[in-house]
This record gives sequence, structure tokens and C-alpha cells, in this order.
Amino acid sequence: MSNTENNNPEGVSRRDILKGMATVPVLGAFAYAFYRKRKHSRQLKNRILENIDISPDKDTEPVKSITGKKIRLGLIGFGIRGPQIAKAAGFLHPESVENLKMSAAKNSADKRYNDFIEQEDLNVEVTAVCDIFSVYAEKARQTGANIERKGKGAGFSDMPVIYDDYRELLADNNVDAVIIATPDHWHAPMAIEAARAGKHIYCEKPMSWSVEETYALRKAVKESGVVFQLGHQGRQTEAYNKAREVIDNNVIGAVNLIEVTTNRNTPNGAWVYPIHPEANEKTIDWKKFIGQAPWHDFSLERFFRWRCWWDYSTGLSGDLLTHEYDAMNQILGFGIPDKAVSSGGIYHFKDGRTVPDVLHTVFEFDDYDLTMMYSATLANSKPRGKIIMGHDGYMEVGSSLTVYPDRNSRRYSKKMEEGIIDPTIPILSYVPGKKSIDAVTSATEQYFAGRGLLYTYRGGKRVDTTHLHIKEWIDSIRSGNTPSCNIDQGFEEAITAHMGTMAYREGRQVKWDRENEKII
Repeated sequence: MSNTENNNPEGVSRRDILKGMATVPVLGAFAYAFYRKRKHSRQLKNRILENIDISPDKDTEPVKSITGKKIRLGLIGFGIRGPQIAKAAGFLHPESVENLKMSAAKNSADKRYNDFIEQEDLNVEVTAVCDIFSVYAEKARQTGANIERKGKGAGFSDMPVIYDDYRELLADNNVDAVIIATPDHWHAPMAIEAARAGKHIYCEKPMSWSVEETYALRKAVKESGVVFQLGHQGRQTEAYNKAREVIDNNVIGAVNLIEVTTNRNTPNGAWVYPIHPEANEKTIDWKKFIGQAPWHDFSLERFFRWRCWWDYSTGLSGDLLTHEYDAMNQILGFGIPDKAVSSGGIYHFKDGRTVPDVLHTVFEFDDYDLTMMYSATLANSKPRGKIIMGHDGYMEVGSSLTVYPDRNSRRYSKKMEEGIIDPTIPILSYVPGKKSIDAVTSATEQYFAGRGLLYTYRGGKRVDTTHLHIKEWIDSIRSGNTPSCNIDQGFEEAITAHMGTMAYREGRQVKWDRENEKII
């Protein structure tokens, strides 16, 4: 990331802002100048819009999967996220298929079934599943056997084997790679054993529940040579990729402050998930759920709403802050922060939880002369988004991208004086798939869709970002390449989240000792 001030305050040259931005679509940029200053229109076109493709449909073309032998998958954990990842890999439970079909029949704007059917076949099969709730295990088995995908037709393949112990699944020679979508406190232990068993790993975020296991997992993955992908599907969001181009081309100048936020105001958004009617001590293996966590008597609330307790969860830091941090790390590449402070508390949900429902964390990056502020509440849904602020402008990033000039920018001052640039009008506005109408059916989907974490666009078509992330992992297994959210990126995410959590729980500033790779 370039963090150098532009030394030419007199105006905007083609080299400064545009030559490296030829792939960034501009939608209505500087429209004000065309109407207010007709005499400047030719100059505007030549200096600002030349060589820029302004078509909203010119998104990145999809890349075909790398061919190779069929990869056999084991699914570990099939609660909320597990079925979503399975769908991204090409497997959807028959009931879910019918629900999507009915929804599409009622609402022509609902493209979810069509998106699934048109999703690329990754040439994978599910050979084994594991969940300690027998109802979820059977659902995973039926999902893994369902082959209703484009070119395959409806029906079932051979039923995957159900294991009630993940170690038995890892010992299965018919499993090449595993998808881990369990509670946080099981992510690293399972991934470590998977690496030692030679299984490639797709692990849901956050990467680890404790600081110590973060180092152990990195060591196990590097020693084994397996392909590891952490589940930050935002790595596939097209608006994030364009945002990086904006930063690399110094469009907004030296970045000094970043604001990222999480606002949610529903029971689901606050992790008060429904309790399955068939759940009881006979259908749930409670001891296997607890694992290395502190013992607690059987509790359906803890089993289904585990995110609410530090015993199994990483709280707002691991669940939601990590999405925002990983997006900024993808765009700016700043790595682990030097310092962190946090505050907040349990202000609204007096339901016995131990993790906060309001959190504020500030990270400082000394080498980049910038601060990133994270702010979250689970009791208000006002959208606040992501804002990257530089000396010459600021950028709002989500499913789309908008760049505004700063009214006091030295770089753009002359153009503003001439009326060519209006600080109230975006200089760049990127909206992938603008011509599409997207049906978003729940508050949770609205939240993730607005952040670019539900779908993006490739070649003008809407695509599930998790599908693209799984596809990248599968392609990397076949090619030997390194995926975008590999173990090193995961290590940076995990350490950053732990710094935020430690700052909150210990009520102090925590620091990162880069030389010794330790939190102090």
C-alpha cells in the first residue's frame, strides 16, 4: 500500500488517477461538471474518463475451475453455516431445493434457485459427514447425497458415511479434504488434526479460539503442506478488489483513518438462534460439544446459542470484527496491528451471556500512520458501513464502492475551484450488476448482502461469494497454488481478533511484539 502524499496539488493528471484505473467502471462520475461547466466537458472527458470502461456489466469474467480428479469432501459441523458452505460446494438439501423453487415461483426477482442451478460444478463429492446432533448429521448426509445441480438432474448419489466423532472421519481414506463449520472452540483443534492427517482444510472463521492454538495450527499446516483456506468469502467480493485498485493508485491520498462497523437488531443477529424441537440429551452428544471447554451441565441454550458465551465463542471480535478486518487487510495489506484498545459491555441482552453486545475496538498501525476503529451494537440496525479516509478523499466500501473527493484536498483543489470537481458528487462509483434486481428475504441476508459477503458478480452474473471461495480452495488443491485467505492471512486475522478480545477482557492496551511474534 502506498501511503505517500501526492506532491502535485495543482490538479489531476491522467497518470495520477486514471492510467492504473482502466478496469474500474465509473457510473455518472462528475456529471455535475457537464451541466455546470459546458466549456470544460471536453477537458473533463480527456483528463478524467479517457480509457475507463464505464459499462456496469463489465465485471471480472469468471475463471473456469482447474480440471482434475474428483475431490472427496468430509463435512464437520452442520448447524447454520455448514449447509451454506455445502450449498456453495454444490449440495443442497431436498427441502431447501423445494423452498427455493417455491420462492422463485412467487417472486420473479428471487434468483437464488437459478443461481444455485447455474453454479459451476466443482467436481467434488461428499463422502463423509460428522455432527454431534443426530438430526443435523442426517441432514448433512442427505444434503451430501443430493445431486440437483446443472447438468446432473435431481436425485441422489451414494449416501455419505455418518461419523459421530470427527477423528474417525479424518481417518477415513475416502476423504481428501474437510470443511469445518463447528463452534469456534473446535476450529483449531480439528484443523490441527486434519493437517496431521494430510487432509486439505476449509475452516470457517475465526481461525482459532485461543492465542496458543493459533501458533499450533499455523505450524501444523506449514509442516503438512495441506492447502488451507479460512472462510472469509469477502476475499471474492469484486468491490473489495476495486477498492484495492483505488488505494494502489493513490486516488484518495494517504490513508489515516478507517471506520468499520457492525449494526444488527434481530434475535438472529444477536445470536439468539431458535432451539430445534428434536434436540435433547439423547440426540446431542454433550460431552463432545464441550470438548476442551469448561464443563457445564447440559443446556440447549448453550448448544444452539453458543456464540453468547466465552466458553465456546470469540464474541464480536471473532465473529464479526474479523469480517471487517479481513476486508481492510485485503484492501490495504497492513497485517497485524501494533496496538489495540477496546471497550463495551452487555447493555441490552440480559440473557446470561458473557460476551458483549456492544463493542468498540481501536487498532493502531504504526508503520502506516493510520488507525482502524471498529464499532458494533447488536441492538440497533442503523447501517454505517466501511469508510476509508485519506487526505484527498474517502471511500465507502460494501457490495458497491463509492469514492468522494475531500473538500480540503490539496490534490483536487484546483479542479474544485474550476468547478470540474464537486466534493458532494462521487468521482468514482462502482456498482457491480447494477442492472440486476436482487431479492433479499431476511434481515440477516440484508446485512451480509450490503457488505458484499452474500454474493458478487462475475461476467455480469450474480455469484455466491462462498462458492467462489470454495472454488478457489478446490482449484488450489488441484494446482498446488496458495489460496487468498491462506494460513498466513489466517494467522494475521486470528492474532488481530485476539488482541481486540484481550484488550476488552483485560481492560488494557495490548501490543504486538513483531520481533518475537507475541502479544504483550
